[in-house]
Amino acid sequence: MRWWDIAPVLELERRLFPEDAWSHGMFWSELAHARGPRATRRYLVAELAGRLVGYAGLAAVDGTGDVQTIAAARDQWGTGLGARLLTELLGAATDFECHEVLLEVRVDNLRAQRLYERFGFEPIGFRRGYYQPGNIDALVMRRTTQTSSEAPSVQGT
Repeated sequence: MRWWDIAPVLELERRLFPEDAWSHGMFWSELAHARGPRATRRYLVAELAGRLVGYAGLAAVDGTGDVQTIAAARDQWGTGLGARLLTELLGAATDFECHEVLLEVRVDNLRAQRLYERFGFEPIGFRRGYYQPGNIDALVMRRTTQTSSEAPSVQGT
């Protein structure tokens, strides 16, 4: 994601999350941390036929990744776009040497919860009233990564 992507990202953000959409400034702030040797963010967009159809972002601090946002246009639901975006974020978490990745998801967003579970995320708690102004609770989920010492040994001939 680059600065010129913010306007179409905001259009999609407002369509998908009308009550708790991120602001222009929030995206600018995140992108400010996504470049250079000390970058702690990775943001990406998905385009189809010149149209922005999805976006996602990850923050990484001290070995922990946090999925900040992930969204796909409604006409892309069921196409695997969400899974591709999440795969890219998990790759970024590996690049940032994260040993775990966290995320929050609305308790009423079962479709997204199923996606995260397929990728090995497990529920670890709730954040009451996290999504405002609707006062919707967030389910906190975590995915841990194996270190080389935890990975199964593979021997071949």
